[in-house]
Amino acid sequence: MNDDKLLFLSEDWMNRYMELLNSNQQYEDVAKDWEGDFIFQVDSDGKTVIEPIRAYADLWHGKCRAVHPAARGESAEFVYSGTLENWKTLLNQEIGPIKGLLSRKFKIKGSMTKVLRYISAAQELVATATRVPTTFIDE
Repeated sequence: MNDDKLLFLSEDWMNRYMELLNSNQQYEDVAKDWEGDFIFQVDSDGKTVIEPIRAYADLWHGKCRAVHPAARGESAEFVYSGTLENWKTLLNQEIGPIKGLLSRKFKIKGSMTKVLRYISAAQELVATATRVPTTFIDE
């Protein structure tokens, strides 16, 4: 692994993500009415990812109030999940978060209607994630 990069969804990666998100004025503006927490999950593929990798983010009115590794049984209003390869595609901006759902590269548990009302916020969440220097478990 590259020492300058943080392992995707690790505690250090999530803390850096929270810092960047909380300094992102565009996200604050488009998510000012958002109330809901997320678990971001890399699904098991039985090879590289044996157990799902999960991270929790408490998103509230354009700010991220807390992040931490999510335990297996931990719940949130939303769970956004996909394979490692699909997460790489998302963070490389080859696909957007909503197109990822519509193309079934990602799944969401929670109200899709609520998410669709905040497409700009979802796009800013991903745009912010692309600014975290990232390495993946298979690199």
